[in-house]
Amino acid sequence: MKPTEGLKRLLYERFLHFTHLFEQIFSTEIDEFVHLARLQGITSWPNNMTSVHVIDCIGNNEPINNTSIAEKMNLSKASISKISSNLIKEGYIKRSQMNDNKKEVYFYLSPKGRQIFELHTMMHEKIERRFINVFDSFSESELQASLKFFQTMIDQRDSIVKGDDRHDEVKL
Repeated sequence: MKPTEGLKRLLYERFLHFTHLFEQIFSTEIDEFVHLARLQGITSWPNNMTSVHVIDCIGNNEPINNTSIAEKMNLSKASISKISSNLIKEGYIKRSQMNDNKKEVYFYLSPKGRQIFELHTMMHEKIERRFINVFDSFSESELQASLKFFQTMIDQRDSIVKGDDRHDEVKL
């Protein structure tokens, strides 16, 4: 085995460990959101992060229609319809129609939804600061290598997710 092969295997092991940690972090995102909401004196919030992310999408793009939300979030229109109906009932978003097209429904945030939007933005700013601070000890070349790694993983996403072996080189 070449010396770089062992390093590549170690990198793969660390990558797997990182993905598992990321899953854990993602699963606790609602807990962090709820904690921040309580600190801000907010007493009600959506019960899942997908609804919070729909609020975020609306807040960043209002007024926005169902189709555009679905496209931006990579979710089905049916899912967005269900989520938006619940968010309307709970008072986080409002719907409106344009004067020239009564068929098309657009969403915008209510004051209650605006609170959730601002809280979510604050949470992501906190997470971003925490993430950026991790790299304070990295040199410019280490940052470039890290960026190259992540970009490679992004570029290879389809074959990785689908388990496509076309890019594998098996040496017998």
